[in-house]
Amino acid sequence: MKKNNKILEMFVPAVGESISEVTISSWLKLDGDYVDLDEIIAEIDSDKATFELTAEASGKLIIEANEGTTLEIGKLICKIEIIDKPKEVKTNEISDEVSSQKSIKVDEKERSISTPIAKNILKDKGISPSDVSGTGAGGKITKEDALQSIKKDKSSSKSEVKSDHVEIKGNRNQRREKMSQLRKTISKRLVNVKNETAMLTTFNEVDMSPIIELRKKYKESFKEKFEVNLGFMSFFTKACCTALSDWPAVNAMLDETEIVYNDYCDISIAVSTPKGLVVPVIRNAEKLSFDEIEKEVIRLAAKARDGKLSIEEMQGGTFTITNGGIFGSMMSTPIINSPQSAILGMHNIVKRAVVVNDEILIRPMMFLALSYDHRIIDGRESVSFLVRLKELIEDPSRLMLRI
Repeated sequence: MKKNNKILEMFVPAVGESISEVTISSWLKLDGDYVDLDEIIAEIDSDKATFELTAEASGKLIIEANEGTTLEIGKLICKIEIIDKPKEVKTNEISDEVSSQKSIKVDEKERSISTPIAKNILKDKGISPSDVSGTGAGGKITKEDALQSIKKDKSSSKSEVKSDHVEIKGNRNQRREKMSQLRKTISKRLVNVKNETAMLTTFNEVDMSPIIELRKKYKESFKEKFEVNLGFMSFFTKACCTALSDWPAVNAMLDETEIVYNDYCDISIAVSTPKGLVVPVIRNAEKLSFDEIEKEVIRLAAKARDGKLSIEEMQGGTFTITNGGIFGSMMSTPIINSPQSAILGMHNIVKRAVVVNDEILIRPMMFLALSYDHRIIDGRESVSFLVRLKELIEDPSRLMLRI
């Protein structure tokens, strides 16, 4: 931050360790608007989370980087001309001379209703902003609105020309969106994991009857005492912590030529958000009680969906749990959350016919999938881990007695 003749320059802030660049997601204020000190003026995306950019002074905003622009940390993002806040003028105080002036300069009108990129696109194609409906904040015309208007203009032009082509009924529109920094990073990491690890997946199934009955019996008293619902995630988190202590290789990670074993369980929980998948971490989950785990899951999931997770809340993690069952998934092969060595996939609960003591019974069953890095974890360890997990889930009293 530096001042020069009442002009304050704002630069891309350092938003976290290992983050070298950000993308301007959206400007919440227009170029030329008056902003107050500490007012939120923009949202910026990094490869890990979305952050809010606040004004470092009060004055007139001068935007230097358009929406969608990617900037390195420390680069100029905007300026603020330090001026006094304009006085509000009441309607009955406006003179007849001012109210009669209906002519507005085209460039000022376009600036107020269009983003800079959208304005240039419309100008190049000779399209008036007044003919375009804006979908941005306050009716602002975005780049996507401008591109869509061009397609409609071309479509209407073509329709005026007779053609021998067969008419296709129905909506044929397409829409393009620039990948967010978070989505780019997710894509890159997933491809790297597939290419750089010896990933393998093993499966098992678990009878959910004991946990369902236990929850049904104690859910009211549990909620009354701890003010939180007793969910499946706390059972699986506790069971995973116990199984990880029995099979430490599943909780380890590879660091070049060394295997790093962890004597604690930082459990990463995969959370789907409108901007992509994020994986916040429950620290030292092996030491937490059921209610503490449930509260932490709720807290982290809420922050994730609001885009408020800090870098520290997403860093680290020794083992990941992902629950595709909430979306109806019956079976999947989850991809390892690098640099971890294993990930557990939970799936939906379906009543199926199973054989119990030579009898065919209807039980609520769930498939479990463990994807693991075969460079660290052998088949014996992966299968034994899932078997141990199955024992703990099908007999929850083992979780309390640690047997």
